[in-house]
Amino acid sequence: MTAVEDRMMTNITEIFEALDVPGQLKAELIRGEIVMMAGPHWVHNMIVLRVLNQVPQDRWYPMQTQDIAIPGEASEPQPDLVVIEHGAFDGRSRLVPAPATTLLVEVVSKTSTYRDYVTKRSMYAAGQVPAYLIIDPYEAVCVLLTEPHGEGEAAGYRTERTSKFGEPVPLDVLGIKLDTTEFGTLSA
Repeated sequence: MTAVEDRMMTNITEIFEALDVPGQLKAELIRGEIVMMAGPHWVHNMIVLRVLNQVPQDRWYPMQTQDIAIPGEASEPQPDLVVIEHGAFDGRSRLVPAPATTLLVEVVSKTSTYRDYVTKRSMYAAGQVPAYLIIDPYEAVCVLLTEPHGEGEAAGYRTERTSKFGEPVPLDVLGIKLDTTEFGTLSA
């Protein structure tokens, strides 16, 4: 019997934090639901790497496998890339508060389309994340969302800009234009 089995857990966050996830899977807590996914595709990882390498690291920390805390939500998502300005977070927790982030990036997979475009859009907006970038290798587009507003599931972003792969994406929050010419695509 494990320590988890020894006591009654009543909070989904406690259950999630005690979860033993096999190495080939990724788990996220999304609005009170534990979601497990297979490891990402090579194209997915290369897109994340290409974005990470363009983030000016003299001012920003681009982090992978970093969990985010969304105030007022039973959620602990793990975006594909989290960009935090130096000094915005003291690093004393496993969870980075969403308001301390500057940019969150999700690369769409076959099973994450709805979560990335709909659920996480409202979650990240509710968490006051200044910019959320959805990179979709199936549609070969980048969707940049800025100006968060609202609360809970009704939260959203006032500004949406869609760019095709090959076109630069202006990431004003980082002071760069993201080069997307080497982003790979996937077929559905």
